[in-house]
Amino acid sequence: MTTVVFLLAPHVHLLDLAGPAQAFSSASDHGQHYELRYVGEQEDVPTRQGVPLRAATEWPALTADDLIVVPGWRAGTSDHRVKFGPRTLERLREHHRRGGTVASVCAGAFALGEAGLLDGRRCTTHHDLQDELATAYTAAVVVRDVLYVVDCRVGAVVTSAGIASGIDLALHLLAQRHGPAFAARIAREMVVYVRRNGDEKQESAMLRHRTHVSDAVHRVQDVIDTRYAESLPLAELAASGGVSERTLTRLFGRALGMTPLRYQQLLRLERAEHLIGHGATVEAAARAVGFEDARMLRRLRSRV
Repeated sequence: MTTVVFLLAPHVHLLDLAGPAQAFSSASDHGQHYELRYVGEQEDVPTRQGVPLRAATEWPALTADDLIVVPGWRAGTSDHRVKFGPRTLERLREHHRRGGTVASVCAGAFALGEAGLLDGRRCTTHHDLQDELATAYTAAVVVRDVLYVVDCRVGAVVTSAGIASGIDLALHLLAQRHGPAFAARIAREMVVYVRRNGDEKQESAMLRHRTHVSDAVHRVQDVIDTRYAESLPLAELAASGGVSERTLTRLFGRALGMTPLRYQQLLRLERAEHLIGHGATVEAAARAVGFEDARMLRRLRSRV
């Protein structure tokens, strides 16, 4: 039986907690024995989303095989780094000294920093908090724009980015303990699209280029996002946006700083990089994302 302790801070984000908890709970349903415990410095723990939680204030006995996870909480306030007292921080240090794994999601990395567990280590957090983490803990090596970072020097410290990346972190830990096939089985049960590698970017092109306010461009992006591997004539895209080809090109340039074709190529490149990262050849990845051969993919990768 492996114990997973979730250390809950006031105003914890529900998905920071629920995503990893669901992954380990599902692992138990499939034959691996995990006991989930929820600990806090107070019994009543408010969440950022308004659902109250009840935590234990006494810690269970832990071994080196057990795991502590610190989910993130509402950031953006001047005191959001100071969430736990000295005794709790010592609990984190003690578990780590005994060889146990300590992990964090989003702002939970600040608790690990306060405990001194990030000194000299690679780590990450939500992209909005990376600068503050690097400033607050200058001995930490903050890796930017990745999903999670595993630093195994003298005990494992695993840090992940914001919100949903906690699921990626949990699936990685399950893969390390029980093999990638088992982790893929859990991901499938959770209806997670794919188990992502830690060095994949926090923001996909689909998210990065959706901050504009042009309805026509959003409608065209919906088409490209769904059918990026297909040949999409400009006339067809313009019709989906309810504008002329010339107007679409102008609107796309104003909203995204690129043409519809360039946006489609970005999506193809991002998906191809994911496939290559999971073992596909450049040629196979190129075909899978809609290129006739690998030459264009190689050209785009060299530009990046």
